[in-house]
Amino acid sequence: MEITREQRIQKLIADAGYCSRRAAEALIADGKVTVNGRLAELGQKAVSGRDRILISGKPLSAPPSRKLTLAMNKPRGYLCTNSDPHDDRTVFRLLPPEFAGFRLYCAGRLDKDSEGLLILTTDGDLTHRLLHPSQQITKRYRVRLRDPFPRKDLPRLLKGVRVEGDLLRAEKAFLLGPGNAPESSDQLEVHLHHGRKREIRRLFEGLRHRVKRLKRIQIGNFALKGIGPGQIRVLGRADIRALLEEEKR
Repeated sequence: MEITREQRIQKLIADAGYCSRRAAEALIADGKVTVNGRLAELGQKAVSGRDRILISGKPLSAPPSRKLTLAMNKPRGYLCTNSDPHDDRTVFRLLPPEFAGFRLYCAGRLDKDSEGLLILTTDGDLTHRLLHPSQQITKRYRVRLRDPFPRKDLPRLLKGVRVEGDLLRAEKAFLLGPGNAPESSDQLEVHLHHGRKREIRRLFEGLRHRVKRLKRIQIGNFALKGIGPGQIRVLGRADIRALLEEEKR
């Protein structure tokens, strides 16, 4: 039975919908998690329903009986956070009332000025799989620049540039526009496996180009289709499988 199986504490926390597995590891490292009255350690295991897990002194709630995953077409101007003391325009304010009882988290964020496909879920394991670099899940973005980007500089996007100590690069990039092979365009499609904070914007800034508009259009094989700005779609098993598949060629 599931209740008798030992699991890593960070997984139990994520499965309870408290936060992502990576965030749970940070809580453990910061000494904010106890198990049966003792500070938890990274890699430690426990049993859900048997061991008493506290986070910042508060008991970890039981995992939700039903996992929920939503796809949202995030509009510009909204934050991917559950709360912000300086700005209450978060993506969670866009959710219909029937989802108020679910503890949802963003499985990969978009910055305030970006838009497009955003995954909200109670499933900590799914969040971990979508975000961990070893999974190599491709995210596709449409980029509009302030000025045209020359075709000859596309290899520089793939080779990457170092910005503030980070090597930023695209897995794939091509120009969009009239004709089969424009020599330059202010619109591109960019593919990433990873996703550091504001990575695409910083990558283009490193090449002296300013991003005017940024939209995520696909994760894995799941594309943003039929979901209007600010709207959501409840994902089924086939949709979640598509999220975790390699992109279509």
